[in-house]
Amino acid sequence: MKTSTKKPRLHRELANIDITINMLGEINPNFDIDKLNEFLNKNLDDKKLKKEKNLETK
Repeated sequence: MKTSTKKPRLHRELANIDITINMLGEINPNFDIDKLNEFLNKNLDDKKLKKEKNLETK
């Protein structure tokens, strides 16, 4: 199994995030999931909601 020691570039608000996956496939974050969700809600558009809005306006 390959492991990478190189860290990816992250947004400065997420600079201290580290996510690992254990042998059972469980995700182990070192941060609050609610904080991540708040960041994603603020910075990303939800494609599903966008499609629903387009359907409603037609």
